[in-house]
Amino acid sequence: MELDAVPSHLIVLGGGFIGLEFGQMFRRFGAEVTVVERGSRLAPREDEDVCSALGEVLRDDGIGLRTGARPRRVAADNGAVALTLATDDGEETLRGSHLLVAVGRVPNTEPLNLDAAGIETTDSGHIVVNERLQTSVGGVYTIGDVKGGPAFTHIAYDDYRVLRTNLIDGGDATVADRMVPYTVFIDPQFARVGLSEEQASQQGIEYAVAKMPMSHVARAIEVAETRGFIKVLVDPATEQILGCAVLGIEGGEMMSMIQIAMMGKLPYSALREATFAHPTLAEALNNLFGKVESASAHTQ
Repeated sequence: MELDAVPSHLIVLGGGFIGLEFGQMFRRFGAEVTVVERGSRLAPREDEDVCSALGEVLRDDGIGLRTGARPRRVAADNGAVALTLATDDGEETLRGSHLLVAVGRVPNTEPLNLDAAGIETTDSGHIVVNERLQTSVGGVYTIGDVKGGPAFTHIAYDDYRVLRTNLIDGGDATVADRMVPYTVFIDPQFARVGLSEEQASQQGIEYAVAKMPMSHVARAIEVAETRGFIKVLVDPATEQILGCAVLGIEGGEMMSMIQIAMMGKLPYSALREATFAHPTLAEALNNLFGKVESASAHTQ
């Protein structure tokens, strides 16, 4: 990443969050950018409507997107990079000036010689822990990315809180059922917390969904950034909010407002009827949750 010039054509291998963030960043620096994703869609863990909208945002910036393209080999080509891809139509070669590999990280645990201590690891090298973050050896604990799971700074900090509570404060905290919020810092931001539609369906959870485009949000109109949408899932029986996805201006902040309501177990109707200052992004929650009543329930 220590470049002294903007790449003329950056190929980003991987259509996950890191690939999308760096791809848009370098595009705005002035580079031609192509994002290559082996799966059929970007950010494959998200709902299909989210993946489609993310693609629209990136194409608006002039980023080339190649999905369903499986990397086969990479080689130097007269000072450039030649990436050979396997597609449904056969092999093809994509040429660029630089290649950024953003397909995940491998934990740096091999030098620790964990086998000598009897500490169990996965095939990928992550350290196995229980819900209290204890390893297979009593008295040895692990926090952060090295244990696998969501590799976010705020999750590592929450791991610390679990250990502090248990080892110093005499409590009984676990990582079970904790919320895992995240924000993808593209522009506009994408953020999510709780269940997606696909996750709710896979788990057989009944839900109602309400969705509103950012073009219906007054504040977004005023600042001329109306791309994206807000989507929420609620339990129609209890009125509890099950999850949300926000693609839009300050999406991380909007998601966090909904997360606080989830933490406090507020029914969605409380946000529907709340008085929020005008003109703020928060007042969009009135209209968003007003759509829940007309939404149909879904289940597996």
